[in-house]
Amino acid sequence: MRRFAVPAVCVVALLLIAGDDKRKTTYVNLQPYTNQKLKGGVGNESNNLADLKEGEQTLAGVKFKIGEGLIQLGSPRSADWPKKVEDIEVKANFSKLHILHATHQSTEKDAIIAYFTVNYEDKSTQTIPIVFGKDVLDWWHRENDEGPSRAKVAWKGRNNDSKIRLYLTTWKNPEPTKKVVSLAFGSTFYTDCAPFCVAITAEE
Repeated sequence: MRRFAVPAVCVVALLLIAGDDKRKTTYVNLQPYTNQKLKGGVGNESNNLADLKEGEQTLAGVKFKIGEGLIQLGSPRSADWPKKVEDIEVKANFSKLHILHATHQSTEKDAIIAYFTVNYEDKSTQTIPIVFGKDVLDWWHRENDEGPSRAKVAWKGRNNDSKIRLYLTTWKNPEPTKKVVSLAFGSTFYTDCAPFCVAITAEE
């Protein structure tokens, strides 16, 4: 009997892994809406995300497809960037939305600095508030800086100016049977924070 114990555990583990791998994901293509390159500097040429590899990769347990550009929104301090980008095509049903993002500059914790609007096929909507300190922080960080309280640190890198990182926010869709046609990404323009989004994955 004992000789079958280890194989049985292995089979269960493999089945769990296989089941996890079968989760259907849809990469939301942000590239038609991007206004900033990963390799493009903010403030100066070296202050960029060139350290982040393009293509498919898994970050904090979530599959993302990283393109050459990102969506950068503005703030009162960075008014040259847009307040909102709308009509980001999705056309999928999903139970979870995974957002890879960060912000330039900091503000007080619990300030709502950005939001995503989820537009369903039946014309109804849901709003995802992005809260500083909970969902996102400044992309610049020191070694001992804590991460956000309800999101994850998904990626760490550096450029010539600072150590940098990106955060993973996961939103559970309260209406998973409804088809989502599009998203909007907006800045509240209440603080100095200029939010940006690098990639989005929808999980069925």
